[in-house]
Amino acid sequence: MNTALVVDDLATERERMAAILLDAGWRVSTAGSGAEALTKARAEQPDIIFMDIVMPDMDGYQACRRLAGDPATRAIPVVFVSTKCQRADQVWALMQGGKALIGKPYSESQVLDALRFAAQ
Repeated sequence: MNTALVVDDLATERERMAAILLDAGWRVSTAGSGAEALTKARAEQPDIIFMDIVMPDMDGYQACRRLAGDPATRAIPVVFVSTKCQRADQVWALMQGGKALIGKPYSESQVLDALRFAAQ
């Protein structure tokens, strides 16, 4: 069974994303910060990470760069999830190593599309 790591500093956002992924048949792990995401990604080796961008201490971009720089986690695709989703944000997200950026509020179909796209 595939596993997704959902990273967001807001519990309600983690729960919403987790519900969509669980309904799609995925196992879900969650993290409330960028630092916790790094630890969990290394320990659990999820198949994909859905990462909020705007978080205190370490934002999603910083966490993604750290994941990409670690041989143990660099192959895990990261999909950013954020209220910041203008064209410039999408380009920057890809430059930081993300596979895609979906905007909040998002639909179930956007999450499922991101799963298919990032798995390629």
